[in-house]
Amino acid sequence: MHYTKLIEQIKNRRDELQVTQETLAEISGVGLRTLKEFESGKGNPTLKTVSKLADALGLKLYLQIKSIE
Repeated sequence: MHYTKLIEQIKNRRDELQVTQETLAEISGVGLRTLKEFESGKGNPTLKTVSKLADALGLKLYLQIKSIE
């Protein structure tokens, strides 16, 4: 699954705050390798991982489930 907009928002926020990947990994509790894979579009993060990154960057994460009808 590809998370282009989500990746872009995480990267942009990290850049705005002038936070390195190493620092974000440390403060969020997400592994550096996991973060690098996610930001490069190669990873498949869990909701928990995305939530940790969002929290560390001061972002709110909303989950919307679409019904199939």
